[in-house]
Amino acid sequence: QVQLVESGGGSVQSGGSLRLSCAVSGNKYSRNYVGWFRQVPGKEREGVASISTWTGNTWYTDPVKGRFTISQDAAKNTVDLQVDLQMNSLKPEDTATYFCAAVQRLTPGSFLDPTKFDSWGQGTRVTVSS
Repeated sequence: QVQLVESGGGSVQSGGSLRLSCAVSGNKYSRNYVGWFRQVPGKEREGVASISTWTGNTWYTDPVKGRFTISQDAAKNTVDLQVDLQMNSLKPEDTATYFCAAVQRLTPGSFLDPTKFDSWGQGTRVTVSS
């Protein structure tokens, strides 16, 4: 079993930056992939970025390419793994609740599919004002 705890959300003006962190602990074989997802009320959850904790390969949804960066740091303090999402040049349309999630195995084409991830954090709110 994998536990995930997000932090770092908040309010920022358009053009600003935020850094989200996801503390990942538990069965390391169940977290070969860690992703960041976001959701606004009334819309489906969408994939933002994901990373292979084994290879370091990353994937991004087109609207955030060049603005967001996903990265991982192993064994910080008491957690097994930390996966961060650096968000720059934020836009009002980035406003959402952001979740991190983990899964053991993914097939090509599913790296940003929220239905394929089986362990989830509680989410952290990001608000970007114009």
